[in-house]
Amino acid sequence: MTDQPDMNAVVGSHDILLLTLDTLRHDVAAELAAAGRIPHLSRLLPGGRWEERHAPGSFTYASHMAMLAGFLPTPASPGPHPRLFAARFPGSESTAERTWTFETPDLASGLAAAGYHTACVGGTGFFNRRSALGSVIPDMFAESHWEESFGVTDPHSFENQVARAAEIAAARPAVEPLFLLLNVSALHQPNWFHLPGAVREDGDTRESHAAALEYVDRHLPPLLEAMAARRPCFAIVCSDHGTAYGEDGHTGHRIGHEVVWTVPYAHFFLPQGYTARVEEASA
Repeated sequence: MTDQPDMNAVVGSHDILLLTLDTLRHDVAAELAAAGRIPHLSRLLPGGRWEERHAPGSFTYASHMAMLAGFLPTPASPGPHPRLFAARFPGSESTAERTWTFETPDLASGLAAAGYHTACVGGTGFFNRRSALGSVIPDMFAESHWEESFGVTDPHSFENQVARAAEIAAARPAVEPLFLLLNVSALHQPNWFHLPGAVREDGDTRESHAAALEYVDRHLPPLLEAMAARRPCFAIVCSDHGTAYGEDGHTGHRIGHEVVWTVPYAHFFLPQGYTARVEEASA
């Protein structure tokens, strides 16, 4: 299990990044890390490996609502497991000495009360403000951003999201800490266009899912550098749920299958002024 930092020391002194790799499967993420196919992420993963965890929900809305209440993916090993963040309520068995607790109903408003500027860069439809439901999560933040170029159908979605996130970070006063949620849409279907040589008729596959993660890794450095430009950053990188590509006859998610519930997770610190290695960036 990843070491438990003292979040009472982190909150207030660090910017905080919650990067949700929407729909990313643990098995695919682990394979790519072991094969050296996601060098920027692997450089930061503790021991170069993802931690295996269980998602708090089987689809985007349920899982993000849980995470924003402090219920990040749970370690797959037997618990109890202390949480990083927790809304204060009596009888919580996962709130410990190193847990940062807040009095509000969600993490974004809790951090806002602690002096943070809160911002969200959406990806999937639950962030697009095209409906009341699509406004619930964005409304938790002081500012939120979504546009078609951030969505699941754009082959350059992550690049576009990163550019907006870097603008947000650069615009904040140096004295004001930032909490940023970036919901990455590139792994979500459709993802066939990330696999070289694939055509629409091929549809999405486990291989195109993997290619989408490689795409995200290639364009990750500017986001990390932007988040660590003003002060150290505490980053949480995880999936909200996995997805099925034919396992036991299943396709997609919002089901109780192992490939949906089992997700990759990591948290780590970025020192102020963090830069990606030049040789990795050009690989």
